[in-house]
Amino acid sequence: MVSGNDLGDMLMKVRGIRKSFDGRAILEGVDLDVRRGETMVVVGTSGCGKSTLLRSMIGASGYEPDSGSIEIFGREIVGMPPDEINEIRKRLGVLFQNGALYTSMTVGDNVALPLREHSHLDENIIEIMVKMKLELVGLRDFGHLMPSQLSGGMQKRVALARAISMDPEILFYDEPTTGLDPIMAGVVNKLIMDLKKVGVTSLVITQDMNCARRVADRVALLKDGRVYRACTLEELRSTDDPVIRQFVDGLPDGPIPLKMSNTDYTRDLVGLYRTASGRFRRVD
Repeated sequence: MVSGNDLGDMLMKVRGIRKSFDGRAILEGVDLDVRRGETMVVVGTSGCGKSTLLRSMIGASGYEPDSGSIEIFGREIVGMPPDEINEIRKRLGVLFQNGALYTSMTVGDNVALPLREHSHLDENIIEIMVKMKLELVGLRDFGHLMPSQLSGGMQKRVALARAISMDPEILFYDEPTTGLDPIMAGVVNKLIMDLKKVGVTSLVITQDMNCARRVADRVALLKDGRVYRACTLEELRSTDDPVIRQFVDGLPDGPIPLKMSNTDYTRDLVGLYRTASGRFRRVD
């Protein structure tokens, strides 16, 4: 995916990642490279494994790959001891799709939590930094409220403030604009771009093609558990590939099917069951 001249700039390298749940394959050999300072956007249909990939890349419990390799900062994290992974995570920021705020903490305490746990800063400095991060997402006056007192979109903005509280080197975003109004989605997109200007590397998981067009340096399309193609925005716009065109243009018909069931529909409705005396019974 990258030329030999770019290898020194590679910050994350994923090779052959496979992950299944209850016998259902989600990732079936994902290869992905993310270069230092770039914004890589991963797109794909619902249920294609985008969030599973993100969680595997941050070493989340329960999402350890069944096989494959994930290197971050030049270190292999698959099989890495928990204490070492925790040290890696101090250099990462994560915005989860549902926000994942602590409901028993105020907005300000949620944002301050990483600073209190992973730094030795004075509480007065932490308070100033919390206000700065909340100001970036337009919520500086809401630090005293509880998450339950905010709308879903506002909760996501708080979660973003928390994700950037430690000034991470890499930011992971899981559907950052979902649930946001167009103006606030634009604010989040601008923030992603502004962070890139100061050297932050980003991996963005999204189905929002407007977000992808605004922030991406490169786009990777996930399909059938693999990266179908990774390319620049210009290549994405100009390609005639029917798979990419269907997703980018939002076409209902094309090579990406709507149905996700593998069994035959008619046989499932008629062949497996037969009405007898007002009852249904299974027919082998």
